[in-house]
Amino acid sequence: MDWKHPITRRQSLKTLARMSAGITGVAIGGYSFLSPGRAKAETKDGKFLVEGVATKKDYETKELIKTVFEAAGGMGRFVSRGDVVVIKPNVSWARSPELAATTNPEVIEALIELCLDAGAKKVRIADHTIHDARRCFALTGVGQVAKKTGADLVFPRPSLMKQMKLHGQRLDVWPVFVPLVEADKVLNVPVAKDHGLSTLTLGMKNWIGAVGGRRSALHQDIHQTIVDLAQFFKPTLTLIDATRIMTKNGPSGGSPADVAVKNTVILSNDQVAADAKACGLFGYAPEEIGFVRLGQKWGLGTYDPQKLTQQKVLL
Repeated sequence: MDWKHPITRRQSLKTLARMSAGITGVAIGGYSFLSPGRAKAETKDGKFLVEGVATKKDYETKELIKTVFEAAGGMGRFVSRGDVVVIKPNVSWARSPELAATTNPEVIEALIELCLDAGAKKVRIADHTIHDARRCFALTGVGQVAKKTGADLVFPRPSLMKQMKLHGQRLDVWPVFVPLVEADKVLNVPVAKDHGLSTLTLGMKNWIGAVGGRRSALHQDIHQTIVDLAQFFKPTLTLIDATRIMTKNGPSGGSPADVAVKNTVILSNDQVAADAKACGLFGYAPEEIGFVRLGQKWGLGTYDPQKLTQQKVLL
């Protein structure tokens, strides 16, 4: 690959297949409520969303993640044998997991294990952190997860940032974190939290940690910036970690008083739909959040229930 000239996403990524299968369950209020592991998601135009909620007082995060993927047909529907998979969490801040500033390491560990079970050749964890990467990886628990599972932990460095054509409304040529465009499959795994500028930070905003350049520039006209990045980085799946959410003082937080326990995850192959569903955890309608509204307007996805098959699974 010639890195001397900007390249397009089309030149960087393989085509991702959209899949569908059958569903059994009882439809209630736009949802099918399923027993764990009993059915596969049927999609309309390839679009689906599965919300998993742990109602048990004591539950295993791995069990919740496995249950949600079983409802969607299993990780093998999305990750093929021999794939190189990159997991993109939000671990921008050197914070411990209970503060909900970063993706729950137990969620990441569960995903890695499912990918390896599906036959992935290699799983990598990549994020362009705000605080020092070594401190972030250590304090968030991501470093320990990588060591335990054998996943590669990719440290952000200038040699891995390459100028690419984004073709956005605001962003044209911008430095991109190379592992995220060289992967066969990309799983976007943000934590759901409050944000002082964009109101919320969810799946689409998580792509700010997938590029280099000046963050101050990325935070100008932030809703359009988020959508520009989201139309470039089209993940195989988005899994929003709402096991704990930050309800105020985001995005960095720092106090347990900022955190609410939701024991919820949201899985979708439509990043707009995933973000739209997560808005409700904070009491917002999708159209109240600028980047969600713009994402639908520019055709990146939908929060129209008529165009999306939704399931809710209870653990």
